[in-house]
Amino acid sequence: MYFPITTGVLFQRKLKDVKAVDGVSFFVRKGETLGLVGESGCGKSTAGRAILQLYRPTSGEVLFEGEDLTKMKGERLRKMRRKMQMIFQDPYASLNPRQSVGSSVGEPLAIHNIASGKEKQERVQDLLSIVGLNPYFISRYPHEFSGGQRQRIGIARALAVQPSFIVCDEPISALDVSIRAQILNLLEDLQEKFQLTYLFIAHDLSVVRHISDRVAVMYLGRIVEIADQITMYEAPLHPYTKALLSAVPVADPVVEARRKRVILTGDVPSPVNPPSGCNFHTRCPVATPECSQTIPLLVDKGSGHFVACIHV
Repeated sequence: MYFPITTGVLFQRKLKDVKAVDGVSFFVRKGETLGLVGESGCGKSTAGRAILQLYRPTSGEVLFEGEDLTKMKGERLRKMRRKMQMIFQDPYASLNPRQSVGSSVGEPLAIHNIASGKEKQERVQDLLSIVGLNPYFISRYPHEFSGGQRQRIGIARALAVQPSFIVCDEPISALDVSIRAQILNLLEDLQEKFQLTYLFIAHDLSVVRHISDRVAVMYLGRIVEIADQITMYEAPLHPYTKALLSAVPVADPVVEARRKRVILTGDVPSPVNPPSGCNFHTRCPVATPECSQTIPLLVDKGSGHFVACIHV
């Protein structure tokens, strides 16, 4: 997914591309949660939106149930969207302040001709009950709710059309710490109840460890490592993953004092001018001259543990 940088007002001229997502490839198994982690600006949210065709990818394929979403348009894509939904990051911005809760949650039901009238109202009330809200809140407006309640409304809206796949775009990052566990537990309960598949985007590694079956680590538009949750946290292979995990605080002071911190030097390069070869070589503690010349491929090192590093 590349975004063009242009100059001029009337006659726009393309200067460069922002390579937000660059050659990313992964799969999500039915019924699992794949956690997608990385620093802010690495392309996590863009990848999620490109999967759902909220952004039309510059190139590549998005295969969902064997069909390429990038080749779908109009009515065919609209019907496919019933099967995949999104929970947005900011509960304060993702709800229309002029729409009541009943209107916001019920809108997908009307758009996809699932229910109308009294049936729609009853369905909306059921959805509010499912996410832990009072069903009689149906006539209230977003400004009357807290952040955690608004996110529950967003979850209810995503569930309205009975999807099988949901992209959770940092759904708890804007919430108070005391509310985060409640929302995570709700998402896990809903997954078990409705057999949902999640792509869970986050930058909090402890949260991803709690909810994910597998974890993919992203750096500057590329996937650098994918493994199951236990392997990723106990035996990471990529230098960037090791640095990320070393920054997570440990509650035990004895363990915290013994463990080795990996301190990265420099700043994250710009996606407008990414480094040649491996994107991470400018900050990597084990980089060699070859790293600046070779783009590492994501290779399976056994048991589904994929790593993009020529030194692994």
